[in-house]
Amino acid sequence: TKRPTMTCHVSAGSIPSLSKMAYQTFQQEYLQIPIVTRAYTTACVLTTAAVQLELITPFQLYFNPDLIFKHYQVWRLITNFLFFGPVGFNFLFNMIFLYRYCRMLEEGSFRGRTADFVFMFLFGGILMTVSLITGMHKLLVFIYLSVYTALLTGSLSSVPPFGPLHYTKA
Repeated sequence: TKRPTMTCHVSAGSIPSLSKMAYQTFQQEYLQIPIVTRAYTTACVLTTAAVQLELITPFQLYFNPDLIFKHYQVWRLITNFLFFGPVGFNFLFNMIFLYRYCRMLEEGSFRGRTADFVFMFLFGGILMTVSLITGMHKLLVFIYLSVYTALLTGSLSSVPPFGPLHYTKA
């Protein structure tokens, strides 16, 4: 008796390459991050990478009222919130905290309210900028990223772990 044989023909184009699969997985994970968290962390990473690669210097990013108002370098109003300092241990932890807290707020307290979350970001940034311009601060801080992370942490810590509390009469 003759047994049937099975043959399998595989062409080179039918097996996806490992690098293509890894890229698709990374892309899927990246696109699952909420939009504001994704935009802000990406901007922070790209700004820090540009400084690390010496495409720009930190002196082009820091908050300087004279350069903003007299030389119209208005980008400094935004870039001081995007630079983490040199890549290292501090950078890694700032990125982890920023990503985690930002994502938790966006998926938790601000779920379905992206505009409110953006408004909180803008309002916090404007308050910090005004405090520096008007001299309402005690310590001169030119790079506000760590203060901004504290804003996110404080916002998250004010929310009870199982959702907002509702007080009712018994």
